[in-house]
Amino acid sequence: MGRILSVSYDETLLHTREMLLESRGYTVESALGFTEGLELCKQSDFGLFILGHSIPPADKRALIDAFRSSCPGPIISLQKVSEPDVAGADYYVDPFPESVLKVVGEILGDTGKAKRA
Repeated sequence: MGRILSVSYDETLLHTREMLLESRGYTVESALGFTEGLELCKQSDFGLFILGHSIPPADKRALIDAFRSSCPGPIISLQKVSEPDVAGADYYVDPFPESVLKVVGEILGDTGKAKRA
């Protein structure tokens, strides 16, 4: 299974997502904020990136651009229902646990279907 880098601007949401994914056997590294996310990306090899719905769209777009240039791997953008898609992510997913697990499972080889961008 690939390692996951999860980035958020909300520490509580970040830890909740990490616990959810680890409870299903995934290896997760969490980053609080843009700078920490980018540094972790550059320091290690990840198979998947998750950008939390607490990240403002402009920062999310900048992270997507930075990850594309420095860290290969699919990017999931978690989004609130009313939030428009931020260009550049591979998947756009609502932040509910079952939705996140379904898409992560598809990307990392588990069963399930996801809506590809």
